[in-house]
Amino acid sequence: MAKTADILVIGGGIAGVSAAAELSKNAQVMVLEAEGQIGFHASGRSATMLHYALGDSVVRALTLASRAFFDDPPADFADSLLGRRMSVLIHARDDERGALDALDAEIAPFASLDRLDAQQVHQLCPLLKEDACHGLADLNGIHLDPHAMLQANLRALRNAGGELHTNRRVATIYPEAGGWRVTTEDGAVYSSAIVVNAAGAWADQIARAAGLAPLGHEPKRRTIITFDGPAGRDLKHLSFTKTVGDELYFAPESGRLFASPMDEAPSDPCDAQPAELEVALAAFRMEERTTVKVERIHGRWAGLRTFTPDRRPAVGFAADAPGFFWLTGQGGFGLQTSPALARIAAAVIFERDWPVPAVSAEELRPGRFFREPA
Repeated sequence: MAKTADILVIGGGIAGVSAAAELSKNAQVMVLEAEGQIGFHASGRSATMLHYALGDSVVRALTLASRAFFDDPPADFADSLLGRRMSVLIHARDDERGALDALDAEIAPFASLDRLDAQQVHQLCPLLKEDACHGLADLNGIHLDPHAMLQANLRALRNAGGELHTNRRVATIYPEAGGWRVTTEDGAVYSSAIVVNAAGAWADQIARAAGLAPLGHEPKRRTIITFDGPAGRDLKHLSFTKTVGDELYFAPESGRLFASPMDEAPSDPCDAQPAELEVALAAFRMEERTTVKVERIHGRWAGLRTFTPDRRPAVGFAADAPGFFWLTGQGGFGLQTSPALARIAAAVIFERDWPVPAVSAEELRPGRFFREPA
C-alpha cells in the first residue's frame, strides 16, 4: 500500500530539507533521500560562507533576503548554532584592481563592504604575500555550519509532523489521478499531489523518470584540502580569504587551514572524489598566493555543485506536468540562499504573495530554458 502525503520532496540536501520544513507548516510532507543520511553529496561537503561575491544579481538578492534568517533565526531554529561570525576578505594584486573595482560595484546594491589598502589587507590576513595590496572586506560575514543547518531544518520538519525516508532511491514516477505515484528501488510506493524535485545533481534524471524534459543541469566537482598552518600562528581570527577571481579561497578550520582551488570539473552525478590534479592545484595556489608552505595534506574531499544553464536557481511548476515542481540549480550558494528559496517555493505552491520583491518569478521560472511555442 502506498504511503501518502500532500507533498513529496525528492532530495535531502539543503534545498529539499529547507523547503520541506517550510512546506510542512501547511501540508503533510515526506522527504525521500537516496542515501542513508541527508546532505551527503553536496550540502554536507560545503565549506560555506555567507558572502556576496557568489553568483549574479539574482543570487545576491536571494542571499540578502536570507540574511535576516541567520541574524535572527525563527523560533524553530533559535536553539541551533547555524554559523559563526567570520570576516570575509577578497584580495587583489595591482593588475587585478580593475576586477576588484567591478566586483565592488556589483556587490554595492546588496551589501556595504569596506575598501582596504595593503596594510589593512594584511591585518585581516597576515598569511598573504606582499603583492596582495587591494581588498574588499565584509566584517559581518557568517561561516555557516552545513550540518547544523541540515539538522535544524530536519527537526523543524519533524516537529510539524513531516517525515524523512532515507535509503529511498527513486526508480519510477508516474502521474496518477490527482497527483503522482513514486516507487523506489527497494519497492516502496509513495503517492502525493505534488512532487518537489530537489535532487541536485540527479534532478534531470528525476525529470526523465517522470517523462519530462531535463533542464540541462551541470554538476561540477569542487575540491577542498586541509593542512597545517604556520607553526606558532594563531589562526582563530583569520578571515575567510578569497582571490578576486575564482582561483583560491582558504580559511581556518579546527586548528588547521582548508583551501580550495575553486575548481569546477564537469562530472556525472556521483559520489564525487577528489582528483589528484585538483588536490595538487589547491596546494600550489596556496603557496603561490600566501607565505604558507603546504608540507602535508591531512584531509581531502570533493562535492558536487550543480548549476542550471544560466547559473540561477530553477523554482516553479513544470509547464507541462501539473504538480511537478522544480527546486534545483542552487550551485555553490544553496546554503546561504535556502531560507529565501524555501519561502519562494512555499509561496508558489500555496499561491501566496511573492516573498522576495528583488527577484521576480520570471527570473526563476524553469520554463525559461525551453523555447516558447510560436
